[in-house]
Amino acid sequence: MGKKHLSDKLKSLLKDGIVIPAHPLALNAQRKIDEEKQRRLTRYYIACGAGGIAIGVHTTQFEIRDPEINLYETVLRLASEEIARANLARPFLKVAGICGPTSQAIKEAELAFKYGYDMGLLSLGGLQDWTEEQILERVKIIAEIIPVFGFYLQPAAGGRIFSYDFCRQFAEIENVEAIKVAAFNRYQTLDLMRAVANSPRRNEIAMYTGNDDNIIADLLTLYRFTVNEQIIEKRFSGGLLGHWAVWTKKAVELLEEIKEYHRNKTEKKAGDLLTKGVAVTDMNAALFDPSHGFAGSIAGVHEVLRRQGLLEGRWCLNREEDLSPGQVEEIARVYTEYPELNDDDFVKEFLKSEQ
Repeated sequence: MGKKHLSDKLKSLLKDGIVIPAHPLALNAQRKIDEEKQRRLTRYYIACGAGGIAIGVHTTQFEIRDPEINLYETVLRLASEEIARANLARPFLKVAGICGPTSQAIKEAELAFKYGYDMGLLSLGGLQDWTEEQILERVKIIAEIIPVFGFYLQPAAGGRIFSYDFCRQFAEIENVEAIKVAAFNRYQTLDLMRAVANSPRRNEIAMYTGNDDNIIADLLTLYRFTVNEQIIEKRFSGGLLGHWAVWTKKAVELLEEIKEYHRNKTEKKAGDLLTKGVAVTDMNAALFDPSHGFAGSIAGVHEVLRRQGLLEGRWCLNREEDLSPGQVEEIARVYTEYPELNDDDFVKEFLKSEQ
């Protein structure tokens, strides 16, 4: 197997900034994959104008890797087939989630390569007893198979806090082409952005927000650092987000609005966007259930897709996983308070076109 590199078109796409939804898993009442609706979800993200998808990630449910469930390869294959069938006239980034110890990560990277995925979103979670040096060696091994989309995951979701030196060394690994920051923490986000700015590969790495609690502020902010007596500026290009697995058409419109702001900055526009950012974070709180330690995050995404008719129900592979008390009411509340931020009308038209 030869080493895969990103094409110039996809590098340009990443740096320009795109919406990358974290693709959910469509199940039926028996908690078996609903292939028709799984494929339809992929088509929905394409129709919304998303610049790519990430599948086999947390939102797809880690249980897909359990031997008795064994759906990891299936979800990669189904999404890849639907993207090929769309015959798009524009570049579209396919990202496969990769996790586990090195032997597992290698197998997943090889499967992603097999199904034509462009990058591997390499989770650093679940390796709590590993040294930072061991984790960096694992990254280098995977980067020899497929371009790496780094993933700084918050401790509440199974991640850990890394040192600045780790972040700097990570950024210097060849074939690391992008990094998703899902620290849900300003200090750790700043550490990683500073590390990349100080790396000689700073211009090769696209930064993507995974901070679902701070989406718009992340995308608005220009980070400025002094590096070897030079001013270096870096910002988030786009987002790879579980939040963007729902209301995706509005996410695409939002990113375009933010890009327009960067082209023609005005104080009023910045203020309007920051105010909208508060609404987006409120909607995310209803989805992701932080008041219960994010226990209902996947079910919350499913509930919105169920309401819209894109899924049959909100079933998860783990039978214990469902909405938390009061979460359905919270989802109803944000629907009422921020009607301009849902894409229900678009989904209705999309579903009609599918009939």
